[in-house]
Amino acid sequence: GRILLDGEEITHVPPRQRNVGMIFQQYSLFPTMNVYNNIAFGLKIQGVSKEEARLRIAEALKMADLAGSENKYPSQLSGGEQQRVAIARALANEPPLILADEPTGNLDTASSIEIMELFTKLYQEGATVVLVTHEEDIAAFARRIICFGDGKILSDRINHPVGERRRPC
Repeated sequence: GRILLDGEEITHVPPRQRNVGMIFQQYSLFPTMNVYNNIAFGLKIQGVSKEEARLRIAEALKMADLAGSENKYPSQLSGGEQQRVAIARALANEPPLILADEPTGNLDTASSIEIMELFTKLYQEGATVVLVTHEEDIAAFARRIICFGDGKILSDRINHPVGERRRPC
């Protein structure tokens, strides 16, 4: 197969150079780094200048509702806050595509809704968010729902407005 991003083939581009934001279910934060440095890590790898990184990190912290938490360590944060750090880290690269694997799987209902509202806002601002979930309430936020089973597409549809409650698959 091929991987196309904005019409450009990136199949053979190393993953760190693809500018795709990745958000994992288990946060994948560095426990010995504070929030700021967890977000800065990817930018440093990409060679972003310190000043540009500072600006991007401030914006990502604001978007993820984490301003003021820069000096905290993952162990000092709730699960929802840790997930928002992972999201801020993905956003700092300003990717056109965000891949999120069960980003609400370890969160309580209130935190899950906050995360999905953030993804909705990102989508409205032009980002594409591809989200994997097994939760119907989370899938209800999606504009398009594709259901898989045994490696095959079972259904692919545009989601109905909130008032029309249907099972996602």
